[in-house]
Amino acid sequence: MKKNIIFLFLLCSIIANANVKMPLLFSEGMVLQRNKEIPVWGWADPNEKVEVLFNKQTKTIVADKNGKWMIKLSAEKAGGPFELLITGKNKIVIKDVLVGEVWICSGQSNMEFQVSKTINAEKEIADSNYPMIRHFGVAQDLSGKPKDDLKAGKWEVSSKETVGNFTAVGYYFAKKLYAELKIPIGIINTSWGGTNVETWTSREAFQKSDDFKAMIADVPTLNIDSISKLYARQMKERVEKIQGTPVSTENEKTFKEPTFNDTNWGELNTPGLWENQPLGDLDGIVWMRKTITLSAEDIKNKATLYLSKIDDEDITYVNGIEVGKNTQWDFKRVYEVPTNVLKEGKNVIAVRIVDNSGGGGIYGDAADLKLTVGSKTIPLDGKWKFKVIIVKTSLSPNSYPSLLYNAMVNPLVPYAIEGVLWYQGEANVWRANQYKKAFPLMITDWRTKFNQGDFPFYFVQLSTFDEFKGNSKVGSRWAELREAQAETLKLKNTGMAVTTDIGNAKDIHPTNKQDVGLRLAAIALNNVYGKKQVYSGPTYKSQEIKGNQIILTFDNTGSGLSASDNSQNVKGFEIAGADKVFHSAKAIIKDNKIIVSSENVPNPVAVHYGWADDDTEINLFNKEKFPASPFRTDNWEMITANEKYKVSK
Repeated sequence: MKKNIIFLFLLCSIIANANVKMPLLFSEGMVLQRNKEIPVWGWADPNEKVEVLFNKQTKTIVADKNGKWMIKLSAEKAGGPFELLITGKNKIVIKDVLVGEVWICSGQSNMEFQVSKTINAEKEIADSNYPMIRHFGVAQDLSGKPKDDLKAGKWEVSSKETVGNFTAVGYYFAKKLYAELKIPIGIINTSWGGTNVETWTSREAFQKSDDFKAMIADVPTLNIDSISKLYARQMKERVEKIQGTPVSTENEKTFKEPTFNDTNWGELNTPGLWENQPLGDLDGIVWMRKTITLSAEDIKNKATLYLSKIDDEDITYVNGIEVGKNTQWDFKRVYEVPTNVLKEGKNVIAVRIVDNSGGGGIYGDAADLKLTVGSKTIPLDGKWKFKVIIVKTSLSPNSYPSLLYNAMVNPLVPYAIEGVLWYQGEANVWRANQYKKAFPLMITDWRTKFNQGDFPFYFVQLSTFDEFKGNSKVGSRWAELREAQAETLKLKNTGMAVTTDIGNAKDIHPTNKQDVGLRLAAIALNNVYGKKQVYSGPTYKSQEIKGNQIILTFDNTGSGLSASDNSQNVKGFEIAGADKVFHSAKAIIKDNKIIVSSENVPNPVAVHYGWADDDTEINLFNKEKFPASPFRTDNWEMITANEKYKVSK
């Protein structure tokens, strides 16, 4: 009996060990890239012979001493469905395989943003029966070291049942490509909201970069558990230094009370995400308090508390009484204050905030942060007291560089692709100037890793969002990040979709993703697929100073410059003299150029266009209705010039 048990154990071990295994990306419903060699890879026993059959091709390979193997199928024309057969000591049959165009879609929340949340979502979902469009959703995951396979993920066919969870930008891009090309389109969605560009870049890229090699030398190569413990300790130490008090839940029950003394607490600019303030990339539990003074007349009226949005969860108290709570990070908080809760004199609003990942804190439009008592409005924006009581021990994607590259990009390498679509940058606005180095570094890194040449890399320029109320007078981080994106076009085979006209100054997640996808598709159709068309708005070329005027010339003017209202007067231009003080300027279109002037600037030297966090009013287009990218003609030092990426220590 004992011998039989041992024999069965050995037999099971041999069978389990012998199975050829494929990456999750190679699964039913997949799309392979046409007209390129097709890498196919997996794992088997060391030195095991593996045979791959696809369409009319048969290729064999012997696994290496570690059990890894890879073959390259010859290029295929668009078509299918086919079966992909992989045979070693076992056989894997992958059905419903198409050959067409494959694009990786990556970035932060505006790429993650789903079809179900876009404008006209019901109509879009009703018109989504496109079996030739396939979406692979990469499960979110972190790793301290490059992984061979994904945590989870599957191919899904576009339908009413599935499309709601697709990346909206990627889907609308794919839908336009399919309409024009009538061939299978595969989109691989690997994105994570609130993430910076550094987490999507490999360690090797940083090590080879003069700008980042000193930074990466201080980052340990550890497994995720070890990194989590190290990060938690470092974050706790950093927070305690910032707030001046220990991270502790001691006396937490008293924090909601109006009698509690918060004078030794730290201060945060509110509304504003923590990650864009000294607290940085903190996940955990934080109390925030605001003290206001009310008159006897004020407290006779009905009171409503507006707390804009809170990332992620809140329980809100007024004078120690709970008035509301919510767990939705992008939902506006509007809480009725019960009668007799407000008092004449000092009143305390206390909010217990739980932040699970990314962002954190009270954010949104300052106008939505207020207390109304009858017809009177009391603004609540400005400084709020804060105290961190718990630092989460789990990592966030931004805790260390390369965490998302390791877990969500490396396992895709070297899958054959046509190109990449990228929508990210919001998390990097604080150090926008350095993005001029960090973003091209990441693009070059991915091209190196995939080893498929300088494949197309198309990205979305940030649209309007009034995060810091930045402008030419005080400086604009958002404008500087847009400039960094525009400068990245110097890299070969890149393209940029400008979205100045389809943003929302009060919402970092504008819902019109259809036009974003269409603008990216216009670039691809022109550059990759031979459908020659205008695909870009005007881009600044040069300036000429004539007396009290500056005359601007542009590239990509299409069939001519125009204003969105079809007048000759364009908005959003400013002009400055040698004093570097910008004044609103008159700007007119003449002979396909822009003439800019201001009576306040007799000797102009520089022009700004759309140089603000909120650039809603700008209206320069070409006649094909593509908006001009914001720009400046000077090279004066910007407010993010000295901001550098640092790892929490």
